[in-house]
Amino acid sequence: MGDCHEDRLVVRSLLFVPGTRPDRIPKAMGSAADAVVVDLEDAVSAADKSAARHAVRAVLAERASTGTVVLVRINPADTPWCPDDVRAAVAANADGVVLPKYQCVEELVWLRDQLGEAGGRETAVVVGIETARGVADSHRLLDAAPAPPAAAYFGAEDYISDLGGHRTEAGNEVLYARSEVSLAARLAGIPAIDQAVVAVRDDERFLRDAEFGRAIGYAGKICLHPRQAELARSVFTPSTEDVDHARAVLRAGKSGVAVVDGQLVDEVHLRMARQVLAGVSPERAGGAR
Repeated sequence: MGDCHEDRLVVRSLLFVPGTRPDRIPKAMGSAADAVVVDLEDAVSAADKSAARHAVRAVLAERASTGTVVLVRINPADTPWCPDDVRAAVAANADGVVLPKYQCVEELVWLRDQLGEAGGRETAVVVGIETARGVADSHRLLDAAPAPPAAAYFGAEDYISDLGGHRTEAGNEVLYARSEVSLAARLAGIPAIDQAVVAVRDDERFLRDAEFGRAIGYAGKICLHPRQAELARSVFTPSTEDVDHARAVLRAGKSGVAVVDGQLVDEVHLRMARQVLAGVSPERAGGAR
């Protein structure tokens, strides 16, 4: 389950819903997603911005609590729609705001000021690193002391468009940027959320991409369909086998250097085991920390 407190935001699946389809918001909140993002940016044309803003505000203001974190993706800070988006998100009692195309620390400072003036209640801010400038400056942008963002996602489609390249199924064209954002988020101490798979009916492709994202340090994934949210949860939640192995490694580590399943166990393996158990509920972890 997602958590909106900025010091412990957990998002294995970030499910996007177009702001022009407020009827989908309750369905998304009832899905397997940890967090739902109501999108006022890319999914909404300029002509529909105002109508979408009012519709989203009405739906969110009346939402019942399901435990799902609900965020609103506003338009970029340098657009004329952004201030009204921020006020609408606060009025709708959203759990947080998603700032897209983040590429200047001053944008985050400005947004936090706006949220405070609008009466935002401990509103989490998730940022999108999805431009060439954003990727190049990602370490500085995500380590924005004294108030870094709660999480960051890598937006591959916008990034490669800004770069002037084109997307391929293999994804080699975004591997550097994808890895750089994961590294920057790790050093900043915040979770990184992986790129979208726009082929929403290709479950195998989504799973392959999610497994690779997890392997390079991502904690969750952008989802464009509720089914993808279920798949993301399965990938980014440690399996029973993962938990059992982690507990065995920690038990063996109590006696110093040891061997588990034929592999040498030392301090790095103990750290990895603790990270696995940090991603599960206390009862599943079994207290073997």
